[in-house]
Amino acid sequence: MAADYLVSSLPALEFDAPAPLSLEEFDARCREQLGADPFSRLEEKWRDLETQMRNASAEERARAREQDPSKWRRPANGCSLHWQNRIREAFAEKDPAKRERLLDKARWDAAADMTPPQSPLSREAAFTYRIRLQIALKRQSISQEAGNAAFERAVGTGRAGE
Repeated sequence: MAADYLVSSLPALEFDAPAPLSLEEFDARCREQLGADPFSRLEEKWRDLETQMRNASAEERARAREQDPSKWRRPANGCSLHWQNRIREAFAEKDPAKRERLLDKARWDAAADMTPPQSPLSREAAFTYRIRLQIALKRQSISQEAGNAAFERAVGTGRAGE
């Protein structure tokens, strides 16, 4: 019952919209409603799905460099061709910003696989929300100004005192 209340009380999340709350605020709500470690069994399932997607990314990067991808693959249970194809489609995009958006969108969509269709207000739905919130917060932090500042720090082109 607590998961029903939690999920139904959360503000809506949209892929390219600002995150409506911080991860800390979300985690506090979860601890209040679901206990200290509400997602331990779900984290393993997500980690496996994410590993499959990371392996597909490693394979695409290795393919682009004409290298053997096996040294970058990590063990994972299962093999989802759907998500591998989504990653492959993302890597077909030449623009790095568009490619990153497509990769984030694939993760966003994969997070939905964590919620059973018959349980839209479940603990699993709260976990899906957490994953998507992390993606929204990451995307929110990406900006041209932040990228330029990181570039300047990396190559040392910034003026002293900035």
